[in-house]
Amino acid sequence: MPSVATPPLRSVRRPRTVTAARTASPPPSGTRPAGFQPPDAFAAYLHNPKPAYPRRARRHHWQGLVLLRVQVGTDGRPLRVDLARSSGHASLDRAALRAVKAWRFRPARRDGEAVTAEVEVPIRFRLKKG
Repeated sequence: MPSVATPPLRSVRRPRTVTAARTASPPPSGTRPAGFQPPDAFAAYLHNPKPAYPRRARRHHWQGLVLLRVQVGTDGRPLRVDLARSSGHASLDRAALRAVKAWRFRPARRDGEAVTAEVEVPIRFRLKKG
């Protein structure tokens, strides 16, 4: 059975270890300007479906981690989605790009106002044994 995991978002300003958790943890104090909150794709009210696992990738047992850099606008829509690190399989990369381009984010905020910001979105494609 295929699965696609979407670990926490990472702010471009401070790289963090990728984990399988579904919620982003707050950064340590002092790493962001005061009053800054990064964009969030995992807010409870957002419906951001996982990418489809490409049929060809499943058939060939391809797995991997795709890291996308997303510029999120003040309305929460992705303004730009770039491949920051490939999974090594073009079909997995394309599936991740296609899905995240349709996502909606809770925009970053600075002093209570929505601002444009970038985040890294890791998408892990993993086939379950069985």
